[in-house]
Order: sequence, then C-alpha cells, then structure tokens
Amino acid sequence: MAESINQATRKGFLVDTSRCIGCRSCQVACKQWNKLEADKTNNLGTYENPRDLTPALYNRIRFVEGEGANGDVTWQFLNERCMHCGDAGCMKVCPSPGALYRTKDGIVTYNKEKCISCKYCVSACPFNIPRYGMDDKVSKCHLCQSRIEGGMTPACAKACPTGTLKFGKRSDLIATAQAAKKTLYGVDVLNGLGVVYALEGPPEKYGLPASPSIPLSIFLWKDVIKPLGILGFWGSIGAVLLHYVTIGPKKIDAENGEEKEEAGHE
Repeated sequence: MAESINQATRKGFLVDTSRCIGCRSCQVACKQWNKLEADKTNNLGTYENPRDLTPALYNRIRFVEGEGANGDVTWQFLNERCMHCGDAGCMKVCPSPGALYRTKDGIVTYNKEKCISCKYCVSACPFNIPRYGMDDKVSKCHLCQSRIEGGMTPACAKACPTGTLKFGKRSDLIATAQAAKKTLYGVDVLNGLGVVYALEGPPEKYGLPASPSIPLSIFLWKDVIKPLGILGFWGSIGAVLLHYVTIGPKKIDAENGEEKEEAGHE
C-alpha cells in the first residue's frame, strides 16, 4: 500500500523540456551548493558530460539526439534526477529506519549516518537513481532540503536561465501546465512523481519508462525469501539446542570410535 501524502501541501518540480537549452547551469549550481567534487570524465565523442549520474552529481542533462525533417540534427534535453516518487520503492525496501525518509513537503531525502550500505534502494528504483560513493553510502538529489527549509528555491531551479525548472506547490505546477496544454509525465504514476515532466514526445524517447513500477523481485527477496531463510536458520539453531537439552551431547567412544549418547541423568 502506498504511503499517505498530503497532496495539498506537497511540493515538487515541473520540468518543461521545451525550454531546456542544455546549458547545464543546474549541474554546476547543484555541485556548488552541495559542495560536491568535480567528476573526472573522458571525451567519448559526445556533448553529454558526465554520461551518467554519480555520487557527486545529483542532477544532469541528458542529450537526446534526433533527425529533423530535412535530415539535420536536432537536440532535446532532459534534466535527470531523483523523481521523489509518491510511492517510493527506495523507502519501501530500505531496512534501516530513517536512512531514507520523506519530509513534510513530500521530498524523499536521506541520512547517510543511518545507511547500512545494503543497496536495496538501487534495485528498487525504476529510474536507476541512487548512487553509492567511496564511503559506500547512498547519495542522490534531495532537492536542496536545507534551502527549502529556509524558504529558498533549490539551487538548480534558481540557476536555470530559461525557466525549464520550476519549483513550488506540486498541484499548482500541474494545473498551470495542463492549462497550457502540455503533455505531462508523472502526474499519477507511483502515487505521483515529485518531478513532473512536460515532454515534447513519448517518454521512451527521453529514456524514461512508459509505465514505471517497483520491481516485484525486490519484495519477494526482502519480504518472503530472506525472512524464510532467517527463520530456517534460527529453526535449525533451536532444534540443536532442543536436542542438547532433552537428549544430551554426542561423544565419541575413544576405544571403538563409535558415537554414543551421553544421558542427561543416571
């Protein structure tokens, strides 16, 4: 069952891909505010840099190359980050209370001190977002939680020169985009994404899953198979202890090498 979220006060992002020019100001501003180290990259013949999210890169611009009507190259861009799902798989599978949690604004954030490095969240995320660094602790976009608590806009949205990234009350952002006849992605899936996209084409074109869902295999392992395995382990320990108490330990007869039961009483 999805957790209860106050949709009336929930905050989030609207990302209008038609406005993005691929300047990557959001990437730079994010690194600067969060004091993240620069990522060492190699030139692989693409404008996209870095090529993927990293423990020190919470959001990045994905370059989507296409072909125009006249055979010329066209570009579209997608700001890639944690979606802050209403039904967050990472939170559902995390076995450490408080390592991944939701703020009163509906944002999914984390506490590295409580992360136990199990990496369940990586497998449970349908968008492949969480990353683990050299400290072996979870890392991802937290929407500049400290700025929001101080009444400020997240650093990436503040730095965006074209208004691609809009932060505010989620319901208001969606209403405005729908009034403008925008095609939206993430309004209802997974109890509503905290990052809603206005796309200029099908989600698959941007590398987004058409119908994102939390992998069932994660819950089978965490909630069924693993508990049964633990139960079997402790059941075996209990059987050994019961045998020891009721029958007694087995000893080897030094003369004939045969096992014999040591009675618990004469």
